Amino acid sequence: MLILIQSLSLPLKDPVLIFSIILFIILFAPILLNKLKIPHLIGLIIAGALIGPHGLNLLLRDSSITLYGTVGLLYIMFLAGLEIDLGTFRKNSGRSLTFGLLTFTIPMVLGISAGIFLLNFTVMTSVLLASMFASHTLLAYPIISKLGVQNSRSVVIAVGGTLITDTLALLVLAVIANMATGEITSDFWLRLGISITIFTLTVVFIFPLVSRWFFKKYDDNILQYIFSLAMVFLGAALAQAAGIEHIIGAFLAGLALNKLIPRTSPLMNRIEFVGNALFIPLFLIGVGMLVDYRAFVRDTETIIVAVVMTLIAISGKYLAAFVTQKIFGMKLYERNVIFGLSNAQAAATLAAVLVGYNIILGYDATGAPIRLLNDAVLNGSIVMILITCTVASFAAQKGAQHLALSEMGDEQESDTASERILVALSNADTLNELVNLSMLIKSKNNKHDVIGLHVLNNDRSRELSEKGADKLLDEAADIASASDVFMRKVLRYDLNLVNGITSAANETKSTDLVLGVQSRKGLSDNFLGNLTEGILLKSDFSVWINKASQPIQTIKRYIVVVPERAERELGFPLWVVKVWNISRNTGARIDFFATPQTIQWLRVVQKNHPIEANFNEFTEWDDFLVLSREIRENDTLMIIMSRKGFLSYNDQMTKIPSYLNKYFTNNNFILVYPSQSTEKWQSVNLSEASVFEPLSENLDKIEEFGKYIGKLFKRK
Repeated sequence: MLILIQSLSLPLKDPVLIFSIILFIILFAPILLNKLKIPHLIGLIIAGALIGPHGLNLLLRDSSITLYGTVGLLYIMFLAGLEIDLGTFRKNSGRSLTFGLLTFTIPMVLGISAGIFLLNFTVMTSVLLASMFASHTLLAYPIISKLGVQNSRSVVIAVGGTLITDTLALLVLAVIANMATGEITSDFWLRLGISITIFTLTVVFIFPLVSRWFFKKYDDNILQYIFSLAMVFLGAALAQAAGIEHIIGAFLAGLALNKLIPRTSPLMNRIEFVGNALFIPLFLIGVGMLVDYRAFVRDTETIIVAVVMTLIAISGKYLAAFVTQKIFGMKLYERNVIFGLSNAQAAATLAAVLVGYNIILGYDATGAPIRLLNDAVLNGSIVMILITCTVASFAAQKGAQHLALSEMGDEQESDTASERILVALSNADTLNELVNLSMLIKSKNNKHDVIGLHVLNNDRSRELSEKGADKLLDEAADIASASDVFMRKVLRYDLNLVNGITSAANETKSTDLVLGVQSRKGLSDNFLGNLTEGILLKSDFSVWINKASQPIQTIKRYIVVVPERAERELGFPLWVVKVWNISRNTGARIDFFATPQTIQWLRVVQKNHPIEANFNEFTEWDDFLVLSREIRENDTLMIIMSRKGFLSYNDQMTKIPSYLNKYFTNNNFILVYPSQSTEKWQSVNLSEASVFEPLSENLDKIEEFGKYIGKLFKRK
């Protein structure tokens, strides 16, 4: 009984009880607040204030809370860098720079003016105070990510602007801190410039090299997750060593690993799951524990400072978002998203106020320390953090909901063109890469129409085969479930393998069939004979033949070879969208080799749905081996094929298998036989004659093609 009483004394010290309380808060905050349509982030902050040392004093904000809170903050920045679409990021880099400068300059000007003229602070104190307003934390990013709009232009602009304004604000903090202590010299600027340059080069160039080597060598899921975390914290530590804040290092680490962790991969799912379930909520609870409501009743100076700081912080960020919206002609809800992501003050604000509070400029007549930032600013900043985080969460949620609805667009109209991907599984060697490829090409909303198939054709050992087949299908389903996708398992008996695959594909109304080739065997004549005479003649769905010599996530570039007149075939937009999915999900560059006419159509897609892509003219299939000079290590060769008798077919395609076996043995390759169906896609009211003729001859049809591709991308 005595032990129980001691364990219940406040603040609590029993780690089991402490962690239990935290878990119940994380559990019930979303449940309760969702009914009130309040962002659960606010609930976690309020809960932290209630249980913290300034509330019920249940828990102390000790080193463990600080540690996990730091992990959560770095997680937010890491996810922002990891999930961003680099193609969209590059397209909007100018807008991000503009917003970053606006969201830094406007709060700085307002903050310095308010500090000098309203609060009677010195110039140095006012500049430091203004740097707190200029920086912000992507506190509302989990809301954006949950709604699936993290790659929209407004989010990309806000995330890119965050990197710019936080870097500038934290540089101001470093300069002011050194000026206050008298350490600013010419050597300071030289050291800072060199250290930041070395840090940036290390993260941007060395991190991807090391990570690619590790992912090639080790495929264990746990090891890959731990390695990813280690790189995040190494990046954060290097940033601090360079003289800038650790959140910049975490964000750059996310950008460095962006192309190595596909968005549909099990590793990405694990990273998001652990962060959103544990570390990010712990950070929010830790922020709430800083809130001291008693500061309002201590003195009027704290109230005045808190009101001024809060108004300047909100108005400065709102003006920056408003000006950005007007400059680039954005929608109201896009402005709300930008404002919501940029208004929350937390990490960098805490760093600035604590640095300023700990700098003692001298002592007054009573012996009390004269600080660069006084107690009123310290308490006012905590109030500002609570209010700005609340406003940011509501603004981001409202804007993101409207953004999600706008991006859905004609989703109901395109849902009739359903997608079902059938993965033919035959052995464990190709299992992992086939499932991963299906995850890369599938539509983002397709959580159920992925089917794993194994065909049994050996009656003499059926019992043994069934056990092996069940195990194979279970492993495939586990891999898919790690990406939050349910894979339906189909075990089929047929004396003929090709008939079994074709029948299963037709029965399940599959739109795509994914097949695998063992890397050590290559394409055999028997395999291609069965494929040509069986599956391709008896079906009209898209066929993807994959040979993986290295893991998909380590691929840097896809070389896509497209035959002449490919744009005239019905399957053209369908494989194009899936190639775009591969680039978006992996961040890999796509180098197209095609005729000028086909490139024109591909550029249309690139203009409206940017990815990192190059376009090269290629017309001589008789000289196909010239491509062997182009392909390098970590490249995948993707060849768009055609069935015999169709528009883009040429006789040189019969030689492709022997070329692949002889000259491309060390590289991954994918052969794609596009769908020739006219029935599955009639719901989009698209006719062959009106769209798939050469662009140069039908410029008036470009709008119709763009709308159709747009529908597919909204589904994808």
